[in-house]
Amino acid sequence: MIYIPHESARVIHQDESRYVKMFQSIDLASNFYFSYSYDITHSLQHNLTEPKQFLTNNSEKSESDTLPDNNHGLLSSSVLPQRKEKQLFGIRTQPYEKFVWNLHLLSEARKADLHPDWILFVSHGFIGQSNINIFGKSVYVTLIARRSSKYAGTRFLKRGSNFQGDVANEVETEQMVHDSAMSSLSKSHCTSFVQMRGSIPGHWKQEMGKMVGKPAITIDFYDPFAETAGAHFNELFKRYGAPIYILNLVKQRERKKQESLLSDQFSSAVKYLNQFLPVDYQIVYKTFDMARKNKSSAKVLDHLAGIARSAVMKVGIFHNNAKYYSQVNGTVVGQTQTSSGSRQTGIIRTNCVDCLDRTNTAQFAIGKCVLGYQLCALGVLDSPILEFDTDCVRMLESLYEDHGDTLALQYGGSQLVHRIKTYRKTAQWTSQGNDIMQTLSRYYSNTFSDSEKQNAINLFLGLFKPEENQPPIWEFPSDYYFHHKPSIFSMKSLTQWWDVGVYKSLPYAYNDLTKSCSELIQVLSRDIEMIDSYLDFYRPYEFSVLDDVYGYKISNTVRDFMPSFTTNYSPFTVRVRPVKRREDVSQKGNTMKNPSVSGQSSTSSTASSTSSSNDGDTSEDDDSFASIESHKTTSKEASPEPATFKSLFPGTQESYGFEIKKPSQEDILLYKKYVLAGKRANGTAVNFLHSNLTTIRHISKFSKDSSLEVAVPTVKKESIEIYRNYVKLAKTGFNMPKHSDVEIFKLYAKLK
Repeated sequence: MIYIPHESARVIHQDESRYVKMFQSIDLASNFYFSYSYDITHSLQHNLTEPKQFLTNNSEKSESDTLPDNNHGLLSSSVLPQRKEKQLFGIRTQPYEKFVWNLHLLSEARKADLHPDWILFVSHGFIGQSNINIFGKSVYVTLIARRSSKYAGTRFLKRGSNFQGDVANEVETEQMVHDSAMSSLSKSHCTSFVQMRGSIPGHWKQEMGKMVGKPAITIDFYDPFAETAGAHFNELFKRYGAPIYILNLVKQRERKKQESLLSDQFSSAVKYLNQFLPVDYQIVYKTFDMARKNKSSAKVLDHLAGIARSAVMKVGIFHNNAKYYSQVNGTVVGQTQTSSGSRQTGIIRTNCVDCLDRTNTAQFAIGKCVLGYQLCALGVLDSPILEFDTDCVRMLESLYEDHGDTLALQYGGSQLVHRIKTYRKTAQWTSQGNDIMQTLSRYYSNTFSDSEKQNAINLFLGLFKPEENQPPIWEFPSDYYFHHKPSIFSMKSLTQWWDVGVYKSLPYAYNDLTKSCSELIQVLSRDIEMIDSYLDFYRPYEFSVLDDVYGYKISNTVRDFMPSFTTNYSPFTVRVRPVKRREDVSQKGNTMKNPSVSGQSSTSSTASSTSSSNDGDTSEDDDSFASIESHKTTSKEASPEPATFKSLFPGTQESYGFEIKKPSQEDILLYKKYVLAGKRANGTAVNFLHSNLTTIRHISKFSKDSSLEVAVPTVKKESIEIYRNYVKLAKTGFNMPKHSDVEIFKLYAKLK
């Protein structure tokens, strides 16, 4: 923070120092991200979608301004006035404001019509990247979590939703997998999948008035027509399309109703909203009592795998290239109406009460299922089924552990308590001490420091603006009216709770079909300095140490997850071993602390828990999974088929679409004549070569060369003249052939 005016002009206010301290309590050095050359507030599918409209000066959309785009954001000069040389133009789009955290700080600059190059949008959340090394071929897995700036806050101070449908702890998680053989987004193979987490849309709270670990859940007021939930799902239809697949992980049966209150309210809201939608676009609502299943002997991750497969088959994934010929329909999922790949339509929305521990494990199960389909789309795998104890899945588990720890610190004040190993029941018993410390840390943060953190967030986002002769923010008993703006009575229908334009675009997302850009930018111009992503990343004109380059230090399946001594280098081979190499390194205290440099989150923790929450639930095991269509694969189905010659070496018909047949007898006789003619013509030369093999010696033209000096070889004048004519030919073009050459060619053609 820099004070611009001179010290003599400084006016010291009694509250200034406390406001400055509160503002600086937000650490801008971690978990805040920006990019000069890529819009991180939008998904990869939206960024690669061609724009349909151009915004005018008064920000009104005009259908007459529509220009085609066939290069994923690069417009050719064919739609613009023709010039002497071909021009290439890029587009500058507006960011998605929900995931921009410095919008209030940029408000004055945007009002003053400052040049966009001076305005940098910052997002909050998590970014992690890892490299799957497949026999030397690098496939990058990138995890981007975008935290919403609407109704943002800490755990017990922000629950449920506001009247505009913005829910607490709303995070959009995008899993991108791309082939690193080519860095261009428009030409390389890229896949992505978006899922989200968020609190149950409703008006409920948990007050930390008493010194208890779990405050009681209370409903502020009931919403019989589900207007708040309708506003929330209308926004999801607008951003992602249909269907919306809800995975509710809260408890279903309790002795004293707490979580089940929220589940009943959520279920009734979805039922009310669904009765006005057609069957194809209705919200899919599934419940899974994850805590109860974890207490029993049931395998939670196997149940979640069945849910994940059913959900992913409905929404699909995004892939920017067409599928291969040999790929069957079951390995590539998504809307494939065009020949240029597939699209994701819809979203998987996961929630528990806090949207932290259980939600992160469920999102990992979905991400594991999606990773199989993404690798199939890239042509790496033939089957989308991935086993748990493989280097590839261990790498993905590490990414989601860091992802969950970072979001838990931002919202709950501590790292994850119940981890993926907890629900797999593979955690070590020594990790229970770490779980106790994480629980105490979360309790201390929620009780004593969350209120100050919430004030800092409200100040940073501009929800509260200090004014003279007004009470400061710390004197307000609650920030309820900062986030719940008084709304004017709306005449919107209680049955048609969606926007008309959003409904007409289903199952596709309204934002993708009406994508607009605000400015054309000339690419690779000599007069305008453009951003080159390669130069911006590697900076070859500067001296840089290889160890400091982010792309070199990201986690690798070979370096961090593969055993030291192995003969099978495949990242998809099952390796049953108790401890990972990355865990060994982290236990020695050698983990990197800055996630933006090391590629590993500063919250990376390897401890897990086998403890389960001890509440007053009934001991009987109810089958809350009965309403879910399970696609669980048994161990017999998941076991690999025996290797045969046909499976190892598929025919050309299966791979490329044509079959190699045995040549005809006429072709064989013709080839025999060709071979005999070659033997007769070269027989003398071959015999001479064999008889003089002992006398042939290679004489080097560089016999005097050494590591210190190289002699320049002499080049004949004829060769130099040939090269000059070759260069001249590239500049001036072909010359007319001589008359004698034309006569020779005519004679040749006549004889032919």
